[in-house]
Amino acid sequence: MNTIFIFDHAGEFAENKDVARALRIEQITPALENKQAVILDFAKVSGATQSFVHALISELFRQFGGTVLDRLEFKNCNETVKKIILIVCEYMQEAQSE
Repeated sequence: MNTIFIFDHAGEFAENKDVARALRIEQITPALENKQAVILDFAKVSGATQSFVHALISELFRQFGGTVLDRLEFKNCNETVKKIILIVCEYMQEAQSE
């Protein structure tokens, strides 16, 4: 299992979608391709933009389908971050069903 500490890459407020994209390409996707689970740990992150979360996970839905959530765990998210993750996940699941 791979744990990625978002704070270490994005700081207290996760907003840089280039950072999110790099994490997805360099760490998350390779782990998922190798059938490994990934923990995205948001400890010490007070907030995140929807574009950051979208860049972090939306392509994973396209590549691996909705079951990608079986191998992704979101940890230590405050309520604000949880809401944004839920919005992006719901949007991507709806897009998959169209």
